This record gives sequence, structure tokens and C-alpha cells, in this order.
Amino acid sequence: MKQYVIIGNGVAAAASIEGIRSRDSQGLITVVSKEKYPVYCRPLISYLLEGKTDLTRMQYRDPDFYKNNKAEVLYGVSAEKLSSGKVELDNGSSLPFDECIVATGSDPFVLPFKGLDTVENKYTFQTLDDALAIEKAIRKDSRVFIVGAGLIGLKCAEGLTGRVGSITVCDLADRVLSSILDAPTASIVQKHLEKNGMSFLLADSASEFKKNADGAYTALMSSGKSVDFDILVLAVGVRAGTRLVKEAGGKVERGIVIDEACRTSLDHVYAAGDCAQTMELTQGTSKVMAILPNAYLEGYTAGVNAASEDAGSPAAVFDNAIAMNSIGFMGLHIMSAGSAPEGCQVYEEKDQDHWKKLFTKDGYLTGFMLVGDIDRAGIYTNMIRNRIPLSEVDFESMKKLPNLYAFGEKYRHHILTGEV
Repeated sequence: MKQYVIIGNGVAAAASIEGIRSRDSQGLITVVSKEKYPVYCRPLISYLLEGKTDLTRMQYRDPDFYKNNKAEVLYGVSAEKLSSGKVELDNGSSLPFDECIVATGSDPFVLPFKGLDTVENKYTFQTLDDALAIEKAIRKDSRVFIVGAGLIGLKCAEGLTGRVGSITVCDLADRVLSSILDAPTASIVQKHLEKNGMSFLLADSASEFKKNADGAYTALMSSGKSVDFDILVLAVGVRAGTRLVKEAGGKVERGIVIDEACRTSLDHVYAAGDCAQTMELTQGTSKVMAILPNAYLEGYTAGVNAASEDAGSPAAVFDNAIAMNSIGFMGLHIMSAGSAPEGCQVYEEKDQDHWKKLFTKDGYLTGFMLVGDIDRAGIYTNMIRNRIPLSEVDFESMKKLPNLYAFGEKYRHHILTGEV
């Protein structure tokens, strides 16, 4: 009987359990969970802060998930060391394994700002505990200062809108969501957020923090401006949780390097989710893609292969990962996927509230950016992920509105029935 150890308890870990159980109904599964909660949907923590969801509805699987899958969870425990056939824990015990899946996610990246240690009311925004701590700290008149205008910082800001006195967001980049949007599309998002009460200091960052005599704080900015605040949220970014594999001698770059079977360079060790680095289909480069769909697909693939009896040929592969983000702020929806490679052709349509960009090259859709209208965007994503040639669709129709009728009858039949 195989013994499986899964390090982490997020979406990738849950998918790993399901992948294992699709092949092995009896093996022993132990989950090492640093957090004290069953698997939950991490992107919903901003909606918890906003009061639009609760702890029960945030759960990613039903309450009997672990019991039904015969998985034991060690809550509030961290893995300290990964060695050949064994995981050492911070409580002094160890877990032997035949197969290990590392799903350690990512950790907040906190810059060493001068005077940061003087700020008592400082938080990150990565976990459920982070959201609960911020919830406890805020008041109706709180002045919140958020460092980072990326996905994490802006979702935190959305969760606090209407609940505090003011929200100021700064970023070194010259635009919001700089990792997924270009300047024109980002400008629509910024204007929308400003209409909803947020203030921005872009192409600027805090150089020093000072505690004032009244107990509040001031951020001195690189531009010479200053921001007074009571609550500080650090949302500069995250780093993949690579330490265990790196210290064990595994191949690590920005993330844990895995192949299409989600195998690491260490024998009998797999990795999945935000800690892992894999090939991005449209760019042909290996990168970390910290998004929920990829986390699930990687986790399930890792689980299937860990439970496979054939150690040579993988039983499952995940070889069509794409960079993708889907997010919304106060009714404004944003979605991007794939990439805009050098020399690509761009189709564009826009007005003051909407912007659509489609990128094509060598007869394929390679990426898109949508702001304001993401209706049926999954069809675009499907075209990119499955490398559907433009010659097989009525792309002129597809540009205006993604629809199945733009595909040939044979392909429509395949999509709707799964039959070849």
C-alpha cells in the first residue's frame, strides 16, 4: 500500500487527492496543512472582507471531502525538510512517503522598507487569516495605505471600499495591474476604481515609514509626497514556495521546475500550483502561472502520476498551460490570457468603458485582453489552449462576438459531445 504525503492544503492539494483517488482507492494520504482551515477558495478572501461571502461558502470542497477520500490532514503543521522518502515536520515528527506532492503555494514578498518595523498595524493579503486580521483592525474612519497596485492590492482595496475612511494605493509601475494590462486598458480600470473612491500614487513608492505622535503613521514617498495612514497593507507581490525542494537539491528557478507530468527533478517528488514553474504554451517559456485553473490541473496530473504503477510513461500530462487572469472590480470585468508575441497582429475595438484586444500570429489566436465585456471569453481561451487554427473558424465573426457558430459543424459536434 502506497504512502502519499501532500505538502500544502490549497486547490492544488485538493486536486492531488482527487487525482490519487482516481487511480488508487486504498493508499494512505497525509496532507500537511500550515493553515488551520479545510481547503478554501483563496480568491474569495476579498469578498469575505467586503461582506459578500462567509467562511462556509468559501470552502472549495464539501465538509466531508477529506473523510470521503480517506485523507488525513495535519492542521497547523509545517514541513521543515524534504529528504529521500521522508518529510520532517516542525513539531519534531516525520512522515515517510512513497510519493510526495509539493503544493506549498506562494508567500508574500515584503520589501525591507526603512522604518517598516515602527508600523504595528501592517498586514499582507494572501490568506484567510490575513483577511480576518484586517477585518478586526479596520474602523469606519481608518486611512488605509496599500503598497502594490497589482491583483492582490486592488482586490484588498475593493474589499475595503465603503468600509473605511480612505484608501490610497501606490505602485512603482506607471499603471494599475501592470503585469496583465497595457497602459490604455489599465487606464479604464484606474478611472473606474477612482470613481469608487480609491486614490493612486503611480510610478512612486514608499521610501520610509514614520510613526507619528498621535499613534498614526506617515509614508514618505520617493516623489517627495507623503501619505498619512492608520492601516498598512503590503501587496508588492509573492514568491513561489520553493524552499523545501531547493534545499533537497531539486531544480528551482522562479518556481519549482516541473515537466508535463508535474514531476520535479527529485525522484518520487511532484509539484503543483503556485509553487511550480511550467511551460507556457503561447510563449514557449517556462514560468510560474499562479492561477486557480492551472493549480487544479497540475494538482490532478501530479496525483494521477503519483498513483500510477508505470514509473516510465506518465499516465497524465498537463502540456497546455497558458497565462490567464479573470477578475472584476465593482462590476467592471477584466480578463486576459495568452500573450502578444513580437510581430503579432492586433484586432482592437474600444469605447470609454470597454476595450478588446485580440492577438494573432502565424494563423493562431495567441492572446487577448478584455476590459468591460468578457461574455463567452472562454471560447477565445479554448482556441488558444487547444491551438485551433484560424482557418477552421469564421474569425471575422469571432472577433465581434465569440460563438460556437463560427466553428465548422464537425468541430461544434466535438465541443458539444466530446466525440471525435
